[in-house]
Amino acid sequence: MTERTTLKKTLKPHWVWAIALGSSIGWGAFVQPTNWMATAGPWGVIIGFIIGALLMMLIAVSYGYLIKSFPVSGGEFAYAFIGLGRTHAFICGWFLTLGYICIVALNASAFALMFKFVFPKFVQHFHMYQLAGWDVYFVEVIIATLALVIFAYLNIKGTGLSGSMQFIFCIVMLLAVIVLTALIGISPLGGMENVQPAFKPGISTFAAIISIVAIAPWAYVGFDNVPQAAEEFNFSSKKAFGLIIFALIAAALLYSFMILATAMAAPWTEMVAEQHLWGTGVAIQNILGTTGLVILVLALSMGIFTGLNGFILSSSRLLFAMSRAKILPESFSKLHPKYKTPYVGIIFTSAIALLAPWFGREVLLWIVDMSSIGVSIAYFYTCFTAFLLYKWSDKGVKDLSHDTVAPKKKLISLIGTISSVVFIALLLIPGSPAFLGRESRIALAVWILIGLIFYLLKRKEYNQISEEELRYLILGKKN
Repeated sequence: MTERTTLKKTLKPHWVWAIALGSSIGWGAFVQPTNWMATAGPWGVIIGFIIGALLMMLIAVSYGYLIKSFPVSGGEFAYAFIGLGRTHAFICGWFLTLGYICIVALNASAFALMFKFVFPKFVQHFHMYQLAGWDVYFVEVIIATLALVIFAYLNIKGTGLSGSMQFIFCIVMLLAVIVLTALIGISPLGGMENVQPAFKPGISTFAAIISIVAIAPWAYVGFDNVPQAAEEFNFSSKKAFGLIIFALIAAALLYSFMILATAMAAPWTEMVAEQHLWGTGVAIQNILGTTGLVILVLALSMGIFTGLNGFILSSSRLLFAMSRAKILPESFSKLHPKYKTPYVGIIFTSAIALLAPWFGREVLLWIVDMSSIGVSIAYFYTCFTAFLLYKWSDKGVKDLSHDTVAPKKKLISLIGTISSVVFIALLLIPGSPAFLGRESRIALAVWILIGLIFYLLKRKEYNQISEEELRYLILGKKN
């Protein structure tokens, strides 16, 4: 049987918690509050995000069970294989790869955007062209490129290094957000009176909340990076579920604090009406001056760094697992001779993301919106596989190591499966709050076409691998 390459077990529990939290909290928590408040009002956003976190916890039940039972790189790719076979494994892996790489690219461009706001005269040099109404400057391309190259290098250097950095970034980010919220709360110019009205005027409270619930699942994208790193845990995989839940709670609190901090800084209805490039930055600078802006920039930088780090790690592990299963070229499953990391996947992810800054932010947002489908598909496969493996009763159960008699968890996995289908529908049904724009739908169609061509080219070779060998390559088990 083909030799199976494995990864070193170097990740500690608090590093894995940081991977889940830091990947969930990217640039959006610090850049998007005014946009979200324009949709639902401050309390509409906060309640919507809390409900979204609870929905993610239902899905996390399935993740926790499958990580415990199958602690291998590939995560959802492996779960789709377990539940529905090799073709579905390819479909899941293909969409998820795109989603991860797009988020890496978006975080890099967000880092350049932050510089554009703080140092506009420095960044707005060497104007090259305009795409979809967005001016592209050579300096911002260089800034995004440097961020990607640095984090690619650090990830190649070792999982232990990237894991410890992720934890430090998360702690700094949390402390910065808490300090920022407290300073605005005690400022004579800030306070809860600015948070009124609690919901967006002109729409019902229910409509305000549900508009945020519709997008909240994608705000928490990143906790699902944990299964990609499961093969590298240096602790029992049983702890994964608790770490994910703890990360989701911390993420919900962080989102809520940033909404509250932004809304307390100035009357939020006026702030939204002004439509600044970075409304949160303007509001906090106006009330706390340079000190407040520095703290916000620190928090945003940490959010971007954790997103870059977490998704480079997870995308390279997904590529590694798919290569190990012979569906991608063999080079992706080669390990660095010195650091023992899947360096080809790290370089590939960063190289694809390096193209993004040249296309402007609007074009990139179209692709990232489309990639939300990939994450929703991954949620579906995970929950559906858990639903298949959980049993209502012990009747007919032959292998208790795989088939767990847990009727409550089976019901939760069913709810998670249905929720995933709803998430996909919200993205694809016209008129829904999260319906993909025309450009995003075109990008999705192109990605599906590329995947179909690639699969047809590889199908014969992929299907020639015996079920026993493929199971061994993906799961490390021969039966």
